[in-house]
Order: sequence, then structure tokens, then C-alpha cells
Amino acid sequence: METAIGPSPEMYLKSLWELSASGEPVGIASVAARLGISPVSASEMIHRLEKRRLVEHRRYRGVRLTRPGRDHARALIRRHRLWERFLADELGLPWESVHDLACELEHAVGAEVTEALAARLGHPRRCPHGNPIPTASGEVRLPSAKPLAELEMHRAATVERISPESGALLSYLAARGVVPGVTVLIEGRDPFGGFLQVRVGQEEIALGEEAAAQVFVAPAELSEAG
Repeated sequence: METAIGPSPEMYLKSLWELSASGEPVGIASVAARLGISPVSASEMIHRLEKRRLVEHRRYRGVRLTRPGRDHARALIRRHRLWERFLADELGLPWESVHDLACELEHAVGAEVTEALAARLGHPRRCPHGNPIPTASGEVRLPSAKPLAELEMHRAATVERISPESGALLSYLAARGVVPGVTVLIEGRDPFGGFLQVRVGQEEIALGEEAAAQVFVAPAELSEAG
């Protein structure tokens, strides 16, 4: 049975999970930036989570989730991404808006409702933004992909997922047609690192490199998106 720890601490656990899929330590400044708060506030909450043995903090090295912290974060991620699917698939809400709405709903229900939701949706494997939905047992299959910003010039690839997500980023990408399943290729790079010239389907757009670093793609012939 899940232990309730409150919405604010849960957001920290979820952010740590999203920022460190490989399990590497995450800097407090990165957590603060992700949550839009000051490093001092982030440090205070990390200290509280450490007291509850949900995270480990090593000075100058960063923060990592403990096993209980990872388990709680995965359960929260599962609930969040299932809500995203429900909002998009069952209610027909826009792709770019469901992330922020799911952030509100993920704290409101427990495991029983989460599993009923999964059954209702037919146990989907991915959220609308292409990210894998952890199974009820905690398994997560992350398809091989790399950031669009690292894609070779003129090589076609398919958008697989957007990670980490935010409402602002999703709105930015949606306005430019950058969604899972579309074919993209880089046609040019700003020599000073500001923008990429990207062909999306039949259109050419300018895409900021910071955004492109959060768009994960796979060679078109190997794509699993869709």
C-alpha cells in the first residue's frame, strides 16, 4: 500500500525520477529549475525527504532517490501518465494541456483508482507525449532514442517522446507540429547555438536548441512511435 506523503514532496520525487532516468545524482539547482523555485527552498525540502529516507543527498555530488523514493515516484508517474491518457483519449482534451491537468489529478487518488483507470484504458504503454507508463509492478521500458538536438544533419528521424515535460514546452512544440510520430530532420544549425532549422513533415520551422534537447527521436526506420 502506498504511503501518503503530500503533493509538494511528491512533486520533488517525481522531478528527481524524471531528471535522472539513469539513476545518476541530480543537482539541487536542477531540481529547483524544474520546479520553478529557489535553490534554498529546494534544499530545505530535500533535507526533509532525506529524513524520511526517500532521497540520499551527498554534498557537491547531488541527490538520488532511495529505493522507497523510486517506488513512490514510479507509482506517481504511472498515475500521472494514465490520467494524461484519460484526459486526451476519453475527454478529447488538447495534447499540450493534459500534462498540467494530470499534475493536479495525480495527487487525488490512490492505487485502487489508478488500476481501475488502467483497466478502463486498456493498459496503455505510453502517455500522449510518448513516455512509457510504468507497469503496476514498477517495470519501465524506455525505448532507445536520442535528443533531436544531437541528430545528424539531413537524417530523417521520428519523434518518440517529450521529456521532461512542462505545459509551456508542450504548447511551444504543439504550435510547431512537433509531436510523437512525426518525421523530422535538421536542415541547418545556428552557428551560435540558438536555433535549429528543422523540417517537420513538409514544413520548415525554427526550433530552439533548449526545446530540441527535450524532444527524443529515433531513426525513422526504427521508430516505435505511434
